[in-house]
Formats: sequence, structure tokens, C-alpha cells
Amino acid sequence: MTDTPPLLDRYVRQMRYPPIGRQGQQHLLDSRVLLCGCGALGSVIANTLVRAGVGFLRIVDRDFLELNNLQRQVLYDEQDVADGLPKAVAAEAKLRRINSQVRIEAIVADVAPTNIEHLADDVHLILDGTDNFETRFLLNDAAVKLGMPWVYGGCIGCEGQTMTIVPGQTPCLRCLMPEAPPPGSTPTCDSAGILGPIVNVIASVQANEALKILSGNLDAINRSLLVFELWDNRIRQVGLDSLREQIDCPTCRGREFPWLEGRRGSHTAVLCGRNSVQLSYPDRHPIDLEHLARKLDGVGRVSRNRFLLRFEVETYTITVFPDGRVIVGGTDNVSEARTVHAKYIGA
Repeated sequence: MTDTPPLLDRYVRQMRYPPIGRQGQQHLLDSRVLLCGCGALGSVIANTLVRAGVGFLRIVDRDFLELNNLQRQVLYDEQDVADGLPKAVAAEAKLRRINSQVRIEAIVADVAPTNIEHLADDVHLILDGTDNFETRFLLNDAAVKLGMPWVYGGCIGCEGQTMTIVPGQTPCLRCLMPEAPPPGSTPTCDSAGILGPIVNVIASVQANEALKILSGNLDAINRSLLVFELWDNRIRQVGLDSLREQIDCPTCRGREFPWLEGRRGSHTAVLCGRNSVQLSYPDRHPIDLEHLARKLDGVGRVSRNRFLLRFEVETYTITVFPDGRVIVGGTDNVSEARTVHAKYIGA
């Protein structure tokens, strides 16, 4: 690599790996990625891909930083928490300092049926950094409809799993799991906890699959479901070769996209490990945070920046975003969160 152009100098060790080489690195530099969620999984994925030289990374995340995130969300530090920054904004600032060659686009928003196709219409790959199955089924619908690869990942406790999906070639998420688990039927970060090492393992596998796809090595992807149980020292590889042919998948075969069309899913979400509920109102106009701050002044403690407004009252912390989303902290009960929202923010 003695004649490596200056643009590629930083990637010389990566290019020495034969499946990447100079051609693969150029593919990476020309590639565009949508990362949905930049919390635990997403922050590791973003860090890895930006260092690897993926040319464009669009980060979409709905949430803001809290102190308990720092145990496993590797891009952030205490100052980001103190600044009250949305995760996407804090991630963008860090990633630009890591690699100025990469274009980063941070979007503070909820990934929803109303925006996912627009978010994905100019990228080559979708990566899952989310924490809920509703969004994952939405990503699956969008990816299959667009014929775009995506990589699923999830973890809880010290166990995690990941699966690479290439529409038309591999089973999709709905082939593996016909329905999203009902709310309350699976463990959460609140009930089961989560350890940082499993986050790093799953996110690293996801990032590695992304590098294979984006560098032109599609034949090298893992076509099985990988399950890691780190505490019990077990790794399982579940073969999926015949699943696509055996299952009459309504998404793969029937071209049905109920999550993408908004016929499935809700506009509320209990946030993992947060004792918080997000309330979304996609049909409402943007919120004037300055006006809302004046309205709430004297009712409770109000703080605001250009990205969000935070209001502390009673045992609740209410965070309001300009797009109308509200996160009610202090409860994981959706009905209670709606009541608090109506009382202080308005119906």
C-alpha cells in the first residue's frame, strides 16, 4: 500500500485484508447507510462504520441522553448528558471529530410509517439500532418493499441475536417471526437489565455484516440467525436456508406491508430501561417550544434548548420535541402518561 492515495491513508490496515482491498474500500466510501436508532447498538454501529470509511451515514433517533445510557452507549459522555442533547445530535458531533471524510446527517425524529420510505430512498442499507419490535417490523416492511438489505439486532440481559436480511435472497424478519410479540410478553431493560459486552458483540456483528454488503462481498454475509448468550458462554447459529421456501410469508411472498401502511403498530412506546413512555401525534402541527416554556413557567422547572424542552413537575419529567413528540418520564403506564400529558401540555 506504499502508493496509497492520501484519501485512503487512514484505511490502509483495513485495505490489507484481501476481501476489502482498495476496490472494497472505494465501495465503502461511495456507500450510503440509514441507521435507525443511535442508543446502545446504534452508537457502536455508527462508531465502527464511520471509522471504516462509510461515505454517508444518516442517523435517525427520537430520544435524548440520560445518565444511565453511559453504561453501554459508547459515543457519549457526561457532558452530553449535562447539555441535554438528543442522541442523534451528540452522535453527529462526535462522529465528525472521528472522521471528517464521512458525511453525517442527524435527524431527531421517530422512525414511522410516514417517513421511513423517504429516509431510506437514497441509501444502500438499513441498520437496526432500535429497541422495539414495532419499529423493526416497520423496517422489514420498508426494506422488502424497496428491495434493500437490512441487518436486525437486539439484546437484553447478556443475550443477543442478529440476522442479515437481503430481500429476494434470504428470509425476512416476518418469515422468522410472523407477529410482533405482544406488549409485556418479552423482557425489557427494566425487568432483565442489560450488560455492555453483549451490546458491543451484537452491534459489531451488525457492523461487520454491513461492511460485507457495502464493500461488494454480498456472498460472505451470514445467512443464519446468530444468538449469543455471553454469561452462559453459548453461541448458537440457527440455520434459515429453507425457511423462505417453507413459509408462505405475507411480506416476502404476498407483498403485504401492514406496518408500512400504518395498519399495524401504535403511536405510543414504552422506552426500554427508562421508566418512560413516548407519545407521538403525527397529525399535529409543530410545537413552539418558546411559547410552551412561557406557558409552563411557574408550574414546574423548565429548561430548553433548540432541540427540546424539559419540564419537571411532581414525580414526572416531561420532554417535548418540536415535532410534537413527548416523552413522559416517571411512569411506564401509557394511560398515566397520557393523563400527565393532557394535564400539563394539553390534549
